[in-house]
Amino acid sequence: MTDTGMRIGIDLGGTKIEALAIDKHGLELARQRVDTPREDYEGTVRAIVALVHQMEAETGQAGTVGAGIPGTVSRVTGLVKNSNSTWLNGRPFHKDLISALGREVRVANDANCLAVSEATDGAAAGVRIVYGVILGTGCGGGVALEGCVHEGPNGVAGEWGHNPLPWPKPEESPGPECYCGKFGCMEMWVSGTGIALDYKKTTGNALTTREIVADFEAGDSAALAAIGRFEDRLARGLSNVINILDPDVIVIGGGVSRLSHIYEALPKLLPAYVFGGEASTPVFPAKFGDSSGVRGAAWLWPLKRS
Repeated sequence: MTDTGMRIGIDLGGTKIEALAIDKHGLELARQRVDTPREDYEGTVRAIVALVHQMEAETGQAGTVGAGIPGTVSRVTGLVKNSNSTWLNGRPFHKDLISALGREVRVANDANCLAVSEATDGAAAGVRIVYGVILGTGCGGGVALEGCVHEGPNGVAGEWGHNPLPWPKPEESPGPECYCGKFGCMEMWVSGTGIALDYKKTTGNALTTREIVADFEAGDSAALAAIGRFEDRLARGLSNVINILDPDVIVIGGGVSRLSHIYEALPKLLPAYVFGGEASTPVFPAKFGDSSGVRGAAWLWPLKRS
């Protein structure tokens, strides 16, 4: 039987919650963003419920609901873990959302949603194994196998952001302290936060990542060096992903993904770190940019084939 239903995706971020309604072809029907009620768990759930109802009111249709969150729902406890939106941790978010909406809801890590989105109708459409990377305020990763989320029994498949930086140089060890309690995590090196921290430590000047990128594009020597260090660290981290998973395509999303130079640099840098000295893995920016996560949340309900 052919699926004709509408899909609603929710992207729960640290500063905003986005809702998107799409049809079976992936065409946008409605979209809305609201500020995230930070540190307010019940308010967060209420905001999501209100957005779902708004999508259905605007379209005049009922839809399936998928939600992407920073973190994952533990299979052991049913509670959220590993979220940098810390007010979600230890809470039965999935269960509470089902109860509040009165229907089944599918929940996945936001990086997994990115991978699903890009594997469904994005930069890696139809590709069997897609590794999705989020380089934003933090650093996440997720895996889509044949268009579906692969979480693993611990719900952490693809989470490279909390692995240590491979082959650290003396000045990179032990590395900055991460919110997870460990030192030298990839998140503290290749996220927007990590780039800014590294620049300040090296130069003594505090700039935002956006300012560093602007200076890089203008040819500033300190910014050129900072982005060079970032790209080398990114290549080291992704080489571990290739060595373990060897995905067919790597897709990068998040604010840092807009730095076009990384797609020139990575093919040159990866062979030095990938086992065997070969790295033919394509690396693409996310086709849908900032919208890829919310689209992937909607596609947590994949099309049923007739």
